[in-house]
Amino acid sequence: MQQGNNGYKSGFISIIGRPNVGKSTFLNRVVGQKIAIMSDKPQTTRNKVQGVVTNDNSQMVFIDTPGINEPKHKLGDFMLKVAKNTFREVDVLLFVVSAADRIGKQDRYVLDMLKGIDVPVFLVLNKIDQVHPDNLPKIVESYRNEFDFAEAIPISALQGNNVENLLAKIGERLPEGPQYYPSDQVTDHPERFIISELIREKALHLTREEIPHSIAVVIDKIAKDEESENMIRVQATIMVERDSQKGIVIGKKGALLKEIGTRARKDIENLLGTKVYLELWVKVQKDWRNKAMHLRDFGFRDDEY
Repeated sequence: MQQGNNGYKSGFISIIGRPNVGKSTFLNRVVGQKIAIMSDKPQTTRNKVQGVVTNDNSQMVFIDTPGINEPKHKLGDFMLKVAKNTFREVDVLLFVVSAADRIGKQDRYVLDMLKGIDVPVFLVLNKIDQVHPDNLPKIVESYRNEFDFAEAIPISALQGNNVENLLAKIGERLPEGPQYYPSDQVTDHPERFIISELIREKALHLTREEIPHSIAVVIDKIAKDEESENMIRVQATIMVERDSQKGIVIGKKGALLKEIGTRARKDIENLLGTKVYLELWVKVQKDWRNKAMHLRDFGFRDDEY
């Protein structure tokens, strides 16, 4: 490992912004594989997800935070706390916005939180593939009128446009420091966490509007199959808040739950590099998003932040 000499740079970069602006898409783009789940539903990310990008001259540790908006329940309070706690722990803040949307109430809500922050804040104007290039200067100006950004960089996280330039600009702002993680490590999260998130992603994609924020996934067991050396058995429970939601997740004759499992298994096999036998159950835990005990049980732990 590098020890912070010969000009080697390292640091932590927080990715913040309102829900659904492409923060997780950006994280997956820069680390080169899927570690953060993606959905068109807001507030898909609940815990902070760290992605590591290492090259010959630097190591960047990116922190993908939950989308910031005004909380409506204890889970929302937790998600806001996770995001805010990164503000003073990092070397650079990336404020990600959608170029396709006008600056709005939620964007200003985030910017108000950033006032008085000492670290450089970059405006990352994502989804530039959805707007005409001639409109970009005006969009950037509208944000600069609200906040004194250190840099304003337009990108497309989905297509990769200008992402390398953004990484170079971040590198210029990082201090000299050690290599925190091995060169081949892309996340600090254990496999159990990523597996639970992959299952939750498929459930988000396949269920109706009233379900998404009521879903949590708990990994009950991961073990080698006793009968097959090349098989891993994963047992997981999808938690919902109401009996009616349980019926929706299971689907007619179990069809939807089976489809969730089929799609999740493929991603888990890619992650683990081996065949996977995935068993899923659905359990009702009424109003779990407002109960601190259940939030802790499901992995949302205040004492970690």
